[in-house]
Amino acid sequence: MNTNLTTGLHALSDPTRVAILQSLAERPLPVVELARGFPISRPAISQHLRILKNAGLVNDRRAGTQRIYQIDAAGITALRAHFEALWTSVLESFKTVAEASVIPTTATTSVKSNVKEKRNVAPARKRRTQRRR
Repeated sequence: MNTNLTTGLHALSDPTRVAILQSLAERPLPVVELARGFPISRPAISQHLRILKNAGLVNDRRAGTQRIYQIDAAGITALRAHFEALWTSVLESFKTVAEASVIPTTATTSVKSNVKEKRNVAPARKRRTQRRR
């Protein structure tokens, strides 16, 4: 696993950072406006944004005295590609296991035949037992 991917996954491990990303997905926002939507301080929001920025998931630009944060499409695309490859691999493995565990039709038929034969044998034993009494 490469360093950028590890950093990105670590950044997403915190629910506050995921919520920040969701807010930024709607539109770019300055730190002050982002902080209004969370029960934590503006400096705490800034720290979360720094982690997201270091992970390549957001970027910022200066607008006067504010920094406007927005989603970094390249970082999100890289994470998405990782998860798509992971799920493709998992689903292919599942398909292989599922196909390998399918019982052939002839085997199923012979199992059913054996069950029927055992059912027919059981009543004959009962009859013999009943006659002896």
